Amino acid sequence: MPTPFEELAALDKLIHEPARLAIMTALSACSAADFTFLQQLTGLTKGNLSSHLQKLEERGLIAIEKRFIGKTPNTQASLTEQGRTAIEQHWQSLDRLRKNAQLIGRLEPQIEL
Repeated sequence: MPTPFEELAALDKLIHEPARLAIMTALSACSAADFTFLQQLTGLTKGNLSSHLQKLEERGLIAIEKRFIGKTPNTQASLTEQGRTAIEQHWQSLDRLRKNAQLIGRLEPQIEL
């Protein structure tokens, strides 16, 4: 069984980055979200949000759809099946880490003299 620190080091760093974790979490709660909504939710600048979305799309975790609503461009993001599986596995890993940390906190330190 890996130690909590090994498990922590094994977390997917692409997803665990706070902005991308917020994006993935938001997308897991809906079928799709537009760029403006994600920007308001995360507080990211347009450039930063665009960069994070691109990284997630390159990994196959989200799908990006560009369309027009009337004459206004609109960008929609949604989780792919791979992305939904990845975020669920990430949450499970975090939950295991939290539970293991609680168990470790209950142990008596062993001091050898």
